[in-house]
Amino acid sequence: MTLLPARTGGRTVTTRAFPFREVEDVYDRMGQLLSSAFGDLGRAVEDMPWSPQADICETDEAYVLTIDVPGVRKDQIDVQVHDRDVVVTGEVTRREQGRWFRRTRPAGRFEYRATLPGDINPDKIGAELSDGVLTVTVPKAETAKPRRIEITA
Repeated sequence: MTLLPARTGGRTVTTRAFPFREVEDVYDRMGQLLSSAFGDLGRAVEDMPWSPQADICETDEAYVLTIDVPGVRKDQIDVQVHDRDVVVTGEVTRREQGRWFRRTRPAGRFEYRATLPGDINPDKIGAELSDGVLTVTVPKAETAKPRRIEITA
C-alpha cells in the first residue's frame, strides 16, 4: 500500500493507494463483458470444483497423499477409493467479513483425484486431518510390495 498526496478544498491530505485496485477493476470489467457475451457460462465456471494442492509419495509399504485443505473440518471432507482411484471431495465456505480488496484463497466445492500406479489394499486405508492437511495412507497389496531376492552362489 502506498500513501499518495491529494488536494481537496485547498489543503493537502494523504490518501491510500491500493496498487492492485486497477487490476481488479479490469478483471471485474472483463468478467462483466464475458457474462454479457456468453450468458451463464461464467456462472457455470464458478460452480466447477477446484483442486487443492497435494503431494503423493510412495514408500515400500504404501502410497501417502497429503492434501492441503486449510479451514476445513473433517465432517466437510469425503474420501472414497474405487479400484486404484482416490477421490477426495469437500467444500470450503467463504467467510464474509468487511470489504475485500483482494482474494487469493479459493472457496466452494473442491475435488482431488489421483490414480495410484500399483495394486492397493482397500481394507486398511486410513485418513487423518491435522493442521489443515489431510493425509490419506493407502497400503499396497502384498503382491505390489517389493521383495528382496536372495542371490545364491
